[in-house]
Amino acid sequence: MPIDKFKQLKAAKVRLAHLQKALAAQLRKEFMALPAKYGFDNAADFVRAVSAAHSGRAAGKDAGKAGRRRRAVITDATRAEVKRLAAAGKTGAEIAKAVRISLPSVQNIKKALGLVKARK
Repeated sequence: MPIDKFKQLKAAKVRLAHLQKALAAQLRKEFMALPAKYGFDNAADFVRAVSAAHSGRAAGKDAGKAGRRRRAVITDATRAEVKRLAAAGKTGAEIAKAVRISLPSVQNIKKALGLVKARK
């Protein structure tokens, strides 16, 4: 009967809500313990350390090269991928992101392949 199914669904939703609440409480408790677990006095210092590590400012990085990008190596495979994506109708920015090269590099490759119209 559909009514029984609706009752079962309602009961399942109530159980799900209780599980979500219990999980949120457990996660909150574990997150609160993280700073002390890693030797920090407070959460603010812990968050700063995690942010610094995430942005690449952690120890071991060469300070003189911070923020500099390495030169992309344009291979025949890169050119083929640019050509394929351009034929698929992707924008230059989308292609650059997909192939992990700069937008000017994409433009240069498209120009060399004859995929752009000449300016008048």
